[in-house]
Amino acid sequence: MDYRYTKSQVARGTRADAERNDTFYLIKNVSSLRLTYQIRLLAFRAKDQCRKLVIRIPAIFKVHPKLKEFQREHARIVRIEKV
Repeated sequence: MDYRYTKSQVARGTRADAERNDTFYLIKNVSSLRLTYQIRLLAFRAKDQCRKLVIRIPAIFKVHPKLKEFQREHARIVRIEKV
C-alpha cells in the first residue's frame, strides 16, 4: 500500500466513530456532506476487513452528488442512514 503523508510527513488515517463486529459507524451532524477522504478511507477499510460502513446523518440532509454516486458504486459496503 502506498501511504499518503501530510506536509509534516505524518501518515494520514481515520477511525470510525463506533465499531461493531461487522460494521463501522460514522456519525455526522451536518446539513450537507461531501465525499471526503475520511469516507473513502473508511470504505476502503470496511472492504478490506469484510465489513460495512454506515454513515448516520440527520433526517434533514442534502447528499452531495459525488457522495451519492460513490454510495451507488459501493452499495454492498456503504449505507447512509437518516436518523
